[in-house]
Amino acid sequence: MLWERLAHCELCPRMCGTDIPESNGLMRRGLMIRHLVMPSDVSGTKKVIEWISQNLPRNTCLNLMSQYRPVYKADDHPEISRAITSREYAEAVRFAKDSGLTNFDIQGY
Repeated sequence: MLWERLAHCELCPRMCGTDIPESNGLMRRGLMIRHLVMPSDVSGTKKVIEWISQNLPRNTCLNLMSQYRPVYKADDHPEISRAITSREYAEAVRFAKDSGLTNFDIQGY
């Protein structure tokens, strides 16, 4: 199950620390979590953010990705047959802020 696998992430900040970007913006070490926000919350965005805020340091780098696009057979699955809306992405960002996370990368939308 996903949550059992995520439990191993608790060790990451202790082993490698939080992100340390260089002056050019590249991150050479530290933990960065990238999460793809999908339509109808099929990627469990709120649950993922909640888990991060409860189990990892508040300054863990979270990259909320907005670039999901339906391709191939996505039309066969109504819940993912469309791109996310600006409202869905804004809700994910707001939830991350409200959860007390302080270090996230927000993509333009």
